[in-house]
Amino acid sequence: MASVGQVIDDKYEILTLIGQGGMSKVYLARDRRLNKQWAVKEIQKKARDKNNEVVVQSAIAEANMIKQLDHPSIVRIVDIIDNPDVIYIIEDYIEGETLNTILEENGAQPQELVIEWAMQICEALEYLHTRKPAIIYRDMKPPNVMLKPDGNIKIIDFGIAREYKEQSLAETVSLGTKGYAAPEQFGGKGQTDARTDVYCLGVTLYHLVTGHSPCDPPYEIYPIRHWNPQLDPGLEAVIEKCTQLNPNDRYQSCAELLYALQHYKENGAAYRANQKKKLATFLVTAAACILFAIVGVLGLAMRTHTNNEDYTQNILQAEKAATSEEKVQYYAKAIEIKPNEIEPYLGMVEAYKDDAVFTVSEEKGFKTKINANLSGLREQSDYGSLAFEIGKLYWYYYDYGKTETADNQVTRMKSAIQWFEDATEYGGQSAAYYLMSTIYRDIGKFNRDITLNIEEASDKGKYGPYWENINELVSMVMSSEDESEIIELEIYKLAMYSIETYARKFKADGVSQEDMIQLFNTVKEAVADVDTTSDKTEQLKNDVVARFDSVETAITNAYRE
Repeated sequence: MASVGQVIDDKYEILTLIGQGGMSKVYLARDRRLNKQWAVKEIQKKARDKNNEVVVQSAIAEANMIKQLDHPSIVRIVDIIDNPDVIYIIEDYIEGETLNTILEENGAQPQELVIEWAMQICEALEYLHTRKPAIIYRDMKPPNVMLKPDGNIKIIDFGIAREYKEQSLAETVSLGTKGYAAPEQFGGKGQTDARTDVYCLGVTLYHLVTGHSPCDPPYEIYPIRHWNPQLDPGLEAVIEKCTQLNPNDRYQSCAELLYALQHYKENGAAYRANQKKKLATFLVTAAACILFAIVGVLGLAMRTHTNNEDYTQNILQAEKAATSEEKVQYYAKAIEIKPNEIEPYLGMVEAYKDDAVFTVSEEKGFKTKINANLSGLREQSDYGSLAFEIGKLYWYYYDYGKTETADNQVTRMKSAIQWFEDATEYGGQSAAYYLMSTIYRDIGKFNRDITLNIEEASDKGKYGPYWENINELVSMVMSSEDESEIIELEIYKLAMYSIETYARKFKADGVSQEDMIQLFNTVKEAVADVDTTSDKTEQLKNDVVARFDSVETAITNAYRE
């Protein structure tokens, strides 16, 4: 068993245990050469039970299988270390939480959100099914899907995936999770194929939209509207077709299922019945509309007046609230009344900054509000400015993944990218924040992609633009009179980290020693001028100052003849 501080293969330093189950444990580790975090799956070879041989063999098969895959929704394997007593599989460390955790903490998820996740999963499974030979995942369930901070999903744990063999008419080993697994996954009931994954995904969707696990009583998959009549009958029809016992009665591919999800409202019985009734009810409806319009106008005017008063009252209460928690509560109530107004979202963003930390629990509450209304918000003229402020909230204050020994600066940058993308897209080039949004976005993308670029030897030429963006960002922050000390110090810290880490790369891309020394001295003087007002910013300032010597050494070494 690995221990905290242990270095595996002279490269991967174990930071903490982040998960375990069955024969394996998963650790968070730091690559000492690349200064990057990875997930390390440890599988003991000597632990014995009736399934151990299958687990060990499937772990190696899983690693070799995933190494050949390249899809944004599928976890990457980067290294396999096969020691005498243990196997270590090095793979992407996925920031976020499993859909199972989300279900446990929040219950049934909004229908539209689940459909969005389902379409991403369909695309990933269809990618697997179209490999040569096809790969059948066989273990789709909420614990095996991670939701990243950017809202996208990642499929993990390929322990029982298999390559499709056309002559294999039966499988002797029963693998899968009862409740989610298709009937053919249990020995002697036929071969698993793409339709097996369709079944497992259908059960997963059932669990996500109803909050009822197929592993709990009553151990049956009821029509989803049995649990919640507000759910769409079209989605109910899609899930029912996915979960048919006979594979021939299901969707025959994930591409077919994806199409059905994209058009689920057209598939429902209610939709078809409504189409038949339209002609017969048209005249009656038209006459009734005239009467209802008169009454409706009066009622709408009264309701609008009441809503406006309630909305304004909540905004005023939020502005007067003594604590950030109270502010968030009042802004959340205002959002319930007017979900497409930008003001309460901006208010929540500012409230989260009060203690200089944007926590994971705060993020959950915020995303619940904004994700449900994002399409409407994007139609507002000032949505770009909201996206820009959300991006900065993640960039400077998000605390996911931060520990006493490891900073989460790269995590913060990666989580902010999507919001700066929106700021540039919806704000337009005339917006005051457009240039800064573009710089933030490009710096975030660089730090997100550079490790993979280095591994693939495709990083040449990427450091020059990154250098220009760092310089520009430092300049913009220094020229601004209303930036907080946290923002200033974080930018200076990023600049020092970048020089220390990439000095030689900057040189190779044409950055002169004089330019590098100039930026170093500029930041050094700027840091000295920052007056800190809290323990957090004092510590941040000390961290930047402590880095000066190593940065200066990095510059000297890079240009040494």
